[in-house]
Amino acid sequence: MLLAMQGLALGLGAMMLIWIILLHRRAHANDAAIHPVEIPPMFQLTFGSRPANWLAIHSTDPLAVETALGITQSAPCPWVEGMTGDHEFFIGPPVNGWIIVTGSGLPNPSCDVDDCFRFLTGISRKLGSIQFFQADRVLHHHAWVRVEKGSVIRAYAWAGETVWHEGRKTDAETELSMKCSGYGEDPNVNSWAAVEWTAANVGKVPLLAARWSLDPARVDGRLRKPADGVAGKSPRPD
Repeated sequence: MLLAMQGLALGLGAMMLIWIILLHRRAHANDAAIHPVEIPPMFQLTFGSRPANWLAIHSTDPLAVETALGITQSAPCPWVEGMTGDHEFFIGPPVNGWIIVTGSGLPNPSCDVDDCFRFLTGISRKLGSIQFFQADRVLHHHAWVRVEKGSVIRAYAWAGETVWHEGRKTDAETELSMKCSGYGEDPNVNSWAAVEWTAANVGKVPLLAARWSLDPARVDGRLRKPADGVAGKSPRPD
């Protein structure tokens, strides 16, 4: 009889514990419905939004950037669509004194480094301080360029070999241990060692961009006002 009473007491205790746990879970579910967890804007808007190449222009005047690029047709465009969509040019809103430009209209040093040089120096003569970045995760082609008032301060571009190496290596490049080979110093481009360091450089380009100006994929949504940029078409500027 005593054992039966003890068993009944244990059973009631277990049922009471389960009931308390269920009430606790329901309370949390209701609280979450009323007060949902807020995802910071940085993570809402930046996942997968870093383009393969981009310009960072030291300016707070998007219209001046449009004029310098010779934009003839333009329309408002959200930041995320501009970063990932197929536009000739996307001009973002000013963020901390910089304007990001992306799109297929930008030069590709892997295809024609001389065209890239002419484009960047031409835009810099109109807008002053500009920076160009490339980070191709597939081919491991990469580049970073700083131009001031039409003069190249620093440039490095790799496209299976070093195609552009100009200016003194910056402190940020040194701190990030970014490898920069000289012209003709890449005899083993198909070796695992080359794959390793070129992939490492590609991964560090956004870190370098963040130190020089901005990493487009890490721009906090709260800093972008208005949130929309401009997508446009243009003949290549002179």
